[in-house]
Amino acid sequence: MPTRTTAKQGNLMFLRAATTVQTVAVFVQAITAGLLLSSPGHGALHSAGAYTVFVVTVLHLIVAILTWRPGGGSPGPILYAAGFLGLTLAQVALGIAHVKTLHIPLGVLMFGLSVLQLVWIWSGRRASPPSAAY
Repeated sequence: MPTRTTAKQGNLMFLRAATTVQTVAVFVQAITAGLLLSSPGHGALHSAGAYTVFVVTVLHLIVAILTWRPGGGSPGPILYAAGFLGLTLAQVALGIAHVKTLHIPLGVLMFGLSVLQLVWIWSGRRASPPSAAY
């Protein structure tokens, strides 16, 4: 039977994977945005990337919830994933409305936030209670 520490490590592995995939998807979306800005023929590629980022972000939220509940971890990753989903929905709406003046800076912000979350989740720094020295 796995110990609680082993279960937390396994859950952390899934959370790391979800965050990594999300960051890669947002990065690829930035590449397709550059292609779209340089040549209008890449709209379908950027649109497909938007669907991908949306699906990956929803899956990240699901993983964050499943990691928190049974593993007894912090709900912080859930708040981040839910906030990122909100930003993704805003980004999609701005893209559909062709509001480039907000769409592009929000995309840059999303990439920065995703990289920060990636560094945080892979650094292994956790807020944990100090251990008692007896």
